[in-house]
Amino acid sequence: MTAYQRAQEQLQATPARFLVTGAAGFIGSNLVERLLQLGQTVVGIDNFATGHPHNLADVRNAVGGELWEQFRFIEGDLRDLATCREACAGIDLVLHQAALGSVPRSIADPIATNGSNVDGFLNVLVAARDAEVRRFVFATSSSVYGDHPALPKSEDRVGRPLSPYAASKLIDELYASVFCRTYGVETIGLRYFNVFGRRQDPDGAYAAVIPRWISSLLSGRPCVIYGDGETTRDFCYIENVIQANLLAAVSEGSDVVGEVFNIAYGGRTTLNELYQYIADGLRRRDPRLHVPPPEYAEFRAADTRHSQADISKARAYLGYAPTHSAEQGLTETLEWYVQNLALETARTS
Repeated sequence: MTAYQRAQEQLQATPARFLVTGAAGFIGSNLVERLLQLGQTVVGIDNFATGHPHNLADVRNAVGGELWEQFRFIEGDLRDLATCREACAGIDLVLHQAALGSVPRSIADPIATNGSNVDGFLNVLVAARDAEVRRFVFATSSSVYGDHPALPKSEDRVGRPLSPYAASKLIDELYASVFCRTYGVETIGLRYFNVFGRRQDPDGAYAAVIPRWISSLLSGRPCVIYGDGETTRDFCYIENVIQANLLAAVSEGSDVVGEVFNIAYGGRTTLNELYQYIADGLRRRDPRLHVPPPEYAEFRAADTRHSQADISKARAYLGYAPTHSAEQGLTETLEWYVQNLALETARTS
């Protein structure tokens, strides 16, 4: 039996009360769904800045009415401490996913990024401390590695942040460490590397690359690749992230609490390869689909050239064992978007 299987059995045997922040977002809604399926009681909070009501509706359809009764939703903003206190009341474990993502967005509006990612984060930490929450698991980012050139990226070697978003995530890690040492809050940070999968928003100026490209190609529009396409990323499918959060929720030991862990697959994919995977996958589903070649643009400011995670620490101390490579995750992701973007088009036409 794997560590992940044991974690799920443990949760089913001893249900807890979870708070998921950013519950209407891409990652948050997937965590809410899995927790409800495991018989947990879940409180979710979101201000819909980047999350969507239709993600929660999708969760309700997936879990059914009986399990949905175990979910309570608060529409609220984490920048309000009173709202955070309400959300944390009676909670055993927090899975903090809420953030204003995107490096370009943070460069355009650093004040908004700081407000959500630092002020909001500190409010939830304070509320969790005061409510005597058992554990605080939080999402951080591979962006904290900044200009450090080493590959693969290991948790103990970070460089200088290259954007306000990266700075905000590094500050979150520092605050979590301080709260662990000073107040005894059990914090665990998960440094996500380029997470993708079902429910990730394909629209908007700051949409992530995979859903944006899928949406573009399904509509017959070309993808835009910034730079020469040889930039690499360690793309991490949503199922791997769900696993990491559940493992972090139940893992014990001094090597876990107060630590941060890389969460990724441990591979490298160029943007040119990513485009080819998506284009080939869509052609296999519909040979009649016209897939235009990509268009290339200038490198974006503050973009890291290469990224790859060393996941040995998470393997050793959390029992993390990613189940989906980038290619395997893309196969499932393409299927989801082909079906759901078609449904969305039908609803709005």
